[in-house]
Amino acid sequence: MRLSVCFLIFVCLSCTQTVNATEANKNIDKKQAIELALAQYQGRTLKITEQSDSFVVRILQTDGRVIDIHVDKKTGAVTKD
Repeated sequence: MRLSVCFLIFVCLSCTQTVNATEANKNIDKKQAIELALAQYQGRTLKITEQSDSFVVRILQTDGRVIDIHVDKKTGAVTKD
């Protein structure tokens, strides 16, 4: 029980740090973009491309569909194409 509480606290602090970095007007990097995309849409990352204001993460889902996920560089907002 104690271990799961520590893990939960760690996860919450990690999320807070990501938000704080975004609030400080720092752009997210490719690794963070992939993490944000996979947090909402599970699958395997096939490709990531950089556009002027966002990253496009191409994901192969478990059902065989390929989707493109847009991750805003400044806010980290995730939207499906």
